[in-house]
Amino acid sequence: MLADRAVADVLRLAVRALVYAVLGGTALLAIATVASVLGPTVALDLYTPAVAAWWTVFTAVVVQGVPFLLLGTVVSAAIGAFVPERVFSRLLPRNQALAVPVAGAAGVVLPGCECASVPVAGSLMRRGVAPAAALAFLLSAPAINPVVLVSTSIAFPGQPAMVAARLAASLTAAVVMGWLWVRFGKEEWLRLPKARTGPGASSHGWSGFVTGLRHDFLHAGGFLVVGAGAAAAFNVTVPRSVLDVFTDSPWLSVLLLAVLAVVLCVCSEADAFVAASLSGFSPTARLAFMVVGPMVDLKLIALQTGTFGRAFAVRFASVTWVVAVASSVLVGWWLL
Repeated sequence: MLADRAVADVLRLAVRALVYAVLGGTALLAIATVASVLGPTVALDLYTPAVAAWWTVFTAVVVQGVPFLLLGTVVSAAIGAFVPERVFSRLLPRNQALAVPVAGAAGVVLPGCECASVPVAGSLMRRGVAPAAALAFLLSAPAINPVVLVSTSIAFPGQPAMVAARLAASLTAAVVMGWLWVRFGKEEWLRLPKARTGPGASSHGWSGFVTGLRHDFLHAGGFLVVGAGAAAAFNVTVPRSVLDVFTDSPWLSVLLLAVLAVVLCVCSEADAFVAASLSGFSPTARLAFMVVGPMVDLKLIALQTGTFGRAFAVRFASVTWVVAVASSVLVGWWLL
């Protein structure tokens, strides 16, 4: 009798988790879709084509980010609810300097974009993983996973050096950032994610999974919308003529595409095709676009702010941008 009741409870919680995931994702997609439909109409009524363009870019960023954000929150909730802390202590070396490259290389196992990496990194920290290792995973996961590498090879046919350069530059930047945190990071900069509290909150089992999924998805989803709005505003307000000034200088072109990667917020699974279309820029500049984007963009900064605090996000994003650009230039000079 007790066994039957336990099975029924598990099934009920599993169904509830599925409902939360489906309804949450559907709600965000519905909002984005309605906005994309009504936005151009409102823009026409107000005689402001820029508003219609803003709605288009905003919708594109949100729609491409929501599925991977949902994937990330599902993985995050599963880690928090079902994976014992001793698993991480066995997999990762006790020495943080050694744990960082191991965690960075482990980023290859998460086939998602940067929206998925933030909640997963937060869950890893809650489970006792050293922040330096979790941050290395956060940066590497959206940049070196198989989906990204395959899409890069398709976008740059017959150019295996570009795929190798992206892998080498992204992994190097992630590991260097982890080591920098080991050496210079301070606890007061990082607001560690805390366990969820409240009526009915549980950290283990199916109940903990449902609670974690609901909390992480709704929390991170709001910051995804904020980041998407900022990216859309840049796309609309900066004229193309300003960007053309930088194409004649190889160094300025690298910096320009590194800045564009931050503000355009292109998903890491698709940014290779955008980079391939920028034929007027050097291969190193296009490499910088693909390395910086999955590590530092507006929606990612917003997600990091909501998860780890503003003090962390400002410092971490700034240094990561510099390290990613330097890594791209060095690897581009070496391989491209």
